[in-house]
Amino acid sequence: MGIVTFVDETTSGSRSAGWGLEIAEERLTVRELIRRRVFQEVAEYNAGTPEVFQGLVQPQDAERVLNGYAMRARRRIDPEAQTELALKAFAGNGFLVLVGDRQVTDLDEEIELTLGTQVTFLKLVPLVGG
Repeated sequence: MGIVTFVDETTSGSRSAGWGLEIAEERLTVRELIRRRVFQEVAEYNAGTPEVFQGLVQPQDAERVLNGYAMRARRRIDPEAQTELALKAFAGNGFLVLVGDRQVTDLDEEIELTLGTQVTFLKLVPLVGG
């Protein structure tokens, strides 16, 4: 059992402080790692339902703001629906996943989670007019 540290970065250079998630397995697929991350952030949001959701992908009926996604109406977020949005975003190059310094490109690729593993989610911003 160990702690995996999740860090969010953007192509503009911003970087989150990171947060840890305890994971019992030594190997997980990228799909399962994304699912667990999304379920954790949705659970934290649903516990308090603040005005801004700070998560990997934008929930439906939310507006992008400086520090996350503003919900038009306070409501609970469905973790399964949010996971599907995240998996589609990964498949559509909405973000890259780096385990250590290595990019993983296949949702079904198994990754080894050693002590101190850092997983970086690099959010890609579409080019305007491109």
